[in-house]
Amino acid sequence: MNRRDFLLTTAGAAALAACKPSPTPGAKAALRFGHFPNITHVQGLVAHNLSRQGKGWFESRLGMEVEWYTYNAGPSATEAIFARSLDVTYIGPSPALNAYAKSRGTEIRVLAGAANGGSSLVVRPGANINTPADFRGKKVGTPQLGNTQDVMARAWLAGQGFHLTLTGGDVIVLPTQNSDQLALFAKGDLDAVWTAEPWVTRLELEAGGKIFVEDHDTNVTLLVSSAKLVKEQPELAKKLVAAHKELTLWIKEHPAEAKAMIKAELKELTKSEPKDQLIDKALARTFLTDEISRSSLDTMVASAQKAGFLKDIPDLTQLIPSL
Repeated sequence: MNRRDFLLTTAGAAALAACKPSPTPGAKAALRFGHFPNITHVQGLVAHNLSRQGKGWFESRLGMEVEWYTYNAGPSATEAIFARSLDVTYIGPSPALNAYAKSRGTEIRVLAGAANGGSSLVVRPGANINTPADFRGKKVGTPQLGNTQDVMARAWLAGQGFHLTLTGGDVIVLPTQNSDQLALFAKGDLDAVWTAEPWVTRLELEAGGKIFVEDHDTNVTLLVSSAKLVKEQPELAKKLVAAHKELTLWIKEHPAEAKAMIKAELKELTKSEPKDQLIDKALARTFLTDEISRSSLDTMVASAQKAGFLKDIPDLTQLIPSL
């Protein structure tokens, strides 16, 4: 990898997480499960909420307790996996690929797909952005350095002919937590944001943002685990994938019940109750799946290389284990 080892941008959080003990292989220790407070992590939101209700989806199917952890973006979650303080997580493809490359293929395993689409580049009214050329000199926010939307934004901008650096260039890309993007966007401190749902819809509804680029095809959320879990507890990994697929189908078949859980969980995690219009619009742009798209992963590798994050990466065969 070149530029810098951007996976260490969240070293403080990872160090804190590393203080927690690693479970003994084969023991009935709790499964440490991560996700983000995003609509693109629908399965995580629903399952986390069911755990709060004492109706644990994964708990009942895996026969073990689940401890839930939430992150702003993928690099933080992969750092926790490297620190042996997280076993499995819903995550975007870019951080998973970066972690796989950093470990030379020894860490991170993709178990299933979770969602496609659900991310967009949103421009601020008054920023005078009408064509790609208008991004010159503008400030574009992304959730975290090296996360999926950050890589997509940098690759897209590079594809428009702009020269980018980590701190400047023709367009300034500013990694900014999702929860802070709206205020900065509304104040004019960010001219555009590339982020995931429900933050895209919030920028639209609450700050008048306009979608400039909408992604429909990227395998935007994956279910990944540590390599250790797959190697030492393959039966658990199989049960985990089966439970995830069953949950994905249940959500599709019970949209009203799932929506209520999503709303409740987002309120719990963000301390603000989302409006029905926000959830409905964000869900309509997020397409649930349990399939892993190899073509989407290959595209993300190319995007990360164009953005300057990946110099090389091992063959992806080990990344997707046969379970």
